[in-house]
Amino acid sequence: MHPVLKTVLQRLGLGLLTLFAVSVVIFASLEMLPGGFAEAILGQGATPETVAAFNREIGLDRPATVRYVEWIGGILTGDFGYSYAGLGGSIKRSVTDLIAPRLYNTFFLALMTAIVAVPLSLLLGILAALYRNSWYDRIVNSVTLTTIATPEFFIAYLLMFFFAIKNKWFYSLSTVSDATPFLEHIYRAGLPAITLTLVIVAHMMRMTRAALINLLASPYMEMAQLKGVPRREAIIKHALPNAWAPIATVIAFNLAYLVVGVVVVEVVFVYPGIGQLMVDSVSSRDMPVVQACALIFAATYILLNLSADIISIVTNPRLLHPK
Repeated sequence: MHPVLKTVLQRLGLGLLTLFAVSVVIFASLEMLPGGFAEAILGQGATPETVAAFNREIGLDRPATVRYVEWIGGILTGDFGYSYAGLGGSIKRSVTDLIAPRLYNTFFLALMTAIVAVPLSLLLGILAALYRNSWYDRIVNSVTLTTIATPEFFIAYLLMFFFAIKNKWFYSLSTVSDATPFLEHIYRAGLPAITLTLVIVAHMMRMTRAALINLLASPYMEMAQLKGVPRREAIIKHALPNAWAPIATVIAFNLAYLVVGVVVVEVVFVYPGIGQLMVDSVSSRDMPVVQACALIFAATYILLNLSADIISIVTNPRLLHPK
């Protein structure tokens, strides 16, 4: 078997094992949370008998191992179960139906941010490496370090104050629905997207700059400079292709953050994404919804990291041309 294919299959197998371990951790962690859905619905004045009867009605009286096996079995068939909020009533609400529109909103926000952030960070990083130690490099590094050191919620509130409250350029609350037109959706998601862009551009730009500067000290880059190749051409044609592996890794990490780490931004702007849904479900102890959201976050993070690993493997000359 070719070394590249073998290594890719090994990474895929490791990713599946990691996802299985994460599912166990998610289920066990939620089981250990204090309180429960029955207490959240019935209130603190409910008697133990009433709580026990309610738990029995929605199936929480069964052993945790049995419920975990049923949960995993349902996921393998595409069934995330039903929300506790609908059990015991006349209308059952499927977890999939609850998550689907929220997941679309989260991916919409993540894609909108990535389209702007990835090219911008690559451009800023290349220019910073090209004009290393210049005034431009110092300014960009200072701004990005400040952005990295500032919490996301603080950046979000600053942007909300200046661009929504003071100047009325954007909405302070990014409320959207299925009936919201596409362009209106983009406009309403503007402030959350700008917040996420400021956060991830700093990381990706600095990683791009560091990778290129490290390669500029390589012997083949010194040879190119001795031959009279212009610095800009040497970076774009020789250094940048060899820097794709570390750059792809940091891009994958930050894209994973866009989907996994949007919880704070969605809560601040009341954006109806999967992060907001997860926070609301934790408050109401709606465990099937929380488990599904957490597993989707974990699967997305693992998948994007696997993609970065595969890109690193495919661009590795030692694997592409084994002896």
